[in-house]
Amino acid sequence: MVPRRNNPITKPKEIFMTQRKKLGRWELQRMKEEGKKVAWITAYDYWTAYFAEQAGMDMLLVGDSMGMCIYGYEGTIPVTMEQCIVHSEAVRRGAPNTFVIGDMPFLSYQVSVEEAVRNAGRFFKEARVDAIKLEGGRRVCPQIRAISDGGMLVMGHIGLTPQSSGQLGGFKAQGRTAESAMELLEDAVAVEEAGAFALLVEAVPPEVTKLIRDTLKIPVYGIGAGVHTDGEVMICSDILGIFQAFTPKFVKRYANLGQEMVRAFREYAEEVRQRKFPGPEHSYSMLEGEASKLEEAVKNWRKG
Repeated sequence: MVPRRNNPITKPKEIFMTQRKKLGRWELQRMKEEGKKVAWITAYDYWTAYFAEQAGMDMLLVGDSMGMCIYGYEGTIPVTMEQCIVHSEAVRRGAPNTFVIGDMPFLSYQVSVEEAVRNAGRFFKEARVDAIKLEGGRRVCPQIRAISDGGMLVMGHIGLTPQSSGQLGGFKAQGRTAESAMELLEDAVAVEEAGAFALLVEAVPPEVTKLIRDTLKIPVYGIGAGVHTDGEVMICSDILGIFQAFTPKFVKRYANLGQEMVRAFREYAEEVRQRKFPGPEHSYSMLEGEASKLEEAVKNWRKG
């Protein structure tokens, strides 16, 4: 029988820290007011979420960056709602005590306000996320307002917005001129007024990020947006050195698991080919006396 999707699996052994209380909207708001930085990363699967929670991560984003980091797509556009829901469910199971944000994929909120509310609701009903994130400034404020009016927490996302990178001329930094910086500021204010509880700013000069952060009352988080933020998010595959296609300027690698995985796979393959693995310590033994019984049974079977 295939287990139901929402059934809990056996919990792994706690190895790093004891359980903690999950942060909520007002705790995050208070951290901004007290000048405490929020640390968060993307996560797409149970084990990444589990280890991130054990490491004390404040928030997790089930980003549509899974398109590149998990599925090998060239960008985020092909990612579907079903993929986002399934991965968000896994992350919630892995990190039950961490604030989890589901990323609204392309065309899950652009078609209509009603469809945006319905798809946002799926994240909360099916994956039990704490908030959703969607890209865009003033043009998506009706969706932000409607989702927020529906009782759901919404995070905005401005600057480099990967889903509309074609309109932006590619994956390029935004807000590098006074005119474009003012556009971002107006977008940020509109997103806050529409009811977003927080804002993510991506690939924007630090002085522009600071202006936005100091103007808004809600938390302003960054990725590639400099130090003047209320918190920082990074792609887990970049931090761990797993994603190899390209490395954005703002990425700092804290490990190189890609190379370590290749090394481990090579060593395993070599030991199999040289008959070094599996060894006796990796094999199961028959119960005492059963081998001789089996030998006798096989003799009788062959005779007859």
